[in-house]
Amino acid sequence: MAAPALVALAHGSRDPRSAATIRALVDEVRAVRPDLKVEPAFLELSRPGFQTVVDRLVKAGHDEIVVVPLLLTEAHHATVDVPAAVAQATERHPEVRIQATDVLGLEACFLQVLDERLREALREARVRELDALVLAAAGSSDPLANQAVARLARVWGSHHKLPVTAAYASAAPPATGEAVRAFRAEGRRHIAVASLFLAPGFLPDRAAELALEAGAVAVSAPLGAHPEVARVVLARYAVGAVELVPV
Repeated sequence: MAAPALVALAHGSRDPRSAATIRALVDEVRAVRPDLKVEPAFLELSRPGFQTVVDRLVKAGHDEIVVVPLLLTEAHHATVDVPAAVAQATERHPEVRIQATDVLGLEACFLQVLDERLREALREARVRELDALVLAAAGSSDPLANQAVARLARVWGSHHKLPVTAAYASAAPPATGEAVRAFRAEGRRHIAVASLFLAPGFLPDRAAELALEAGAVAVSAPLGAHPEVARVVLARYAVGAVELVPV
C-alpha cells in the first residue's frame, strides 16, 4: 500500500521569495524521503492553492493525504484557516482521507538554525562582538502564541548567556526597533536580531528595516529551506500518517 501523500501547506505571500523558499523546503523534504509524494500548497496569495493540489493528488489516485501546516505558532491560521481548508477539501472529496497534523511549532532544534543564520549575518556585517539579542517573530493577536515566542527567546538567551527580548512584526509590542532601542538605552551597542520567520516576505523585511534603523548591527535571514526544518516536517507527517491507520 502506498504511503499517504504529504502536502506542505504554507500561508502564502505576495512576495515571490516566500513561495520559492517553501518550494526549496519541499525539495529538502523530498531529498530525505524520495519515496513520498510531497507537494507544496498555499492557503492564499501564492500558487498552487491547497484545493488545486488536493484535486491533482486525487486525480493521480491518492486516497490518503497528510497536511503539514508550515506555521510556527498555533495562531489564527492554524486554528481557523487550516481546519476550514481541510474541511472544504474533505467535503469535495469524501472518498479521500485527509489528516492535518500539528503545526511545525517552535522546536528546540530551530535554535540551531537561528544560530546558523545569525552567524552568516554577523560574518557578512563583520561583527565579532554582541551584548544583546532580539528574537523577531510575526506576532499574533493570540497572547499564547506570543508567549511561546517569548519562552523560546528565554531559552535562546540562556544558551548564549546574553539578554534577549522577543519582538513582533505585527499585532503585539514591542516592535524590533523598540526592542533594539531599549537595549541601547541600557548602554548596549552590539545588538543582533534573529528572524524567527519561515520564509522572506513583508513582515520579515519590516522587522529587519526597523531593527537596522534603531541601530542593530546585524539581522539574520529567516529559517528557510534548512534540513532541520525538513526533518520537523517529516516528523509531523509521520504522526499524521499513523493517525490515518484504521484502528
